[in-house]
Amino acid sequence: MKTTIAENLRSITGPLLLTGHTGFKGSWMGLLLDSLGIEWVGISLPPEPDSLYSLLGKQSNLKEHFLDIRDYNQLNTIVNEIKPSFIVHLAAQPLVLDSYKQPRQTFETNVLGTVNLLDSLKDMDSNTRVVVATTDKVYRQKYLSEPFKESDPLGGKDPYSWSKVGSEAAISAWQQIFNLRNGPKISSVRTGNVIGGGDCSKNRLLPDLIRGFTSKSIIEIRNQSSTRPWQHALDPLYGYLLVLAYGGTENTFNFSPNSKSLKVKKVTEIASKTWGDSVEINYSDSRDEYESKYLSLKSNKARKVLNWSSKWTQEEAVVSTVTWWKDVINKELTPKEACLKDISLLMQ
Repeated sequence: MKTTIAENLRSITGPLLLTGHTGFKGSWMGLLLDSLGIEWVGISLPPEPDSLYSLLGKQSNLKEHFLDIRDYNQLNTIVNEIKPSFIVHLAAQPLVLDSYKQPRQTFETNVLGTVNLLDSLKDMDSNTRVVVATTDKVYRQKYLSEPFKESDPLGGKDPYSWSKVGSEAAISAWQQIFNLRNGPKISSVRTGNVIGGGDCSKNRLLPDLIRGFTSKSIIEIRNQSSTRPWQHALDPLYGYLLVLAYGGTENTFNFSPNSKSLKVKKVTEIASKTWGDSVEINYSDSRDEYESKYLSLKSNKARKVLNWSSKWTQEEAVVSTVTWWKDVINKELTPKEACLKDISLLMQ
């Protein structure tokens, strides 16, 4: 008999600590936890005005703290007041191009922020489980576009990816520290290009497309031949929760679609067809010194150990993202209703 998502996650009890809860993935995770009936507390920077968190509207019963995770004293105080048994660490500076503009801030947030969180757990025991989200960009680039597996060597290209390699180094160090102290169990989770309704970030393909569609302006697409493992946000987020519920010894997991990574141009064509209205799109494929050209992950371990698989194909994830925006913009659904519609599909 097939088990339900709730049954797979029944060992997770609140309060769960979610960092970065005002971000794109954090907003989706908060709604998923609510749908599962898991009590949680959020720690994050204040939300951006046009963020998914702001579109959803504040919930009256939400327990949250607005702070910068680079502030160790404040973070340590709040974490030890909450005393969570489960932690999902999503707080980060997540944008590659922004990391070139603000490399120091990127390293401080992604490396020191992770160190601060892990060190704030030093008095907790082995019943505490921690998932730290990094990225598919932590892997050392190959000459061939082969999918990365968890055992592949790490190495960055841009300040963002190197900061996430630094975060992985901190995870490894605190895994050793906590193993010697019988402390919390820490796992690293790596995902590709997460998409879904409500992402308003700059210099991301789907948000840029939606802005172009709605304004009916010419859309400039860079790096049309680059590939990414596009996946709906709910797929890896469910995987993160499975890692928290997992009691075994594996501590690093990739989460990616079941199929070969799609090119930027293909994703653009799917999105444009789903939107329906004709918009002029200009493609370029110049040599890009800023971002990696090919990214793809193997998720064999997650499928074998956690019994995880993607609910959405890459094509379906793109269609779902564009449909979310069409429904919200046309006022057929509120942002929250549109999110809950996707969550109900995950639960099936």
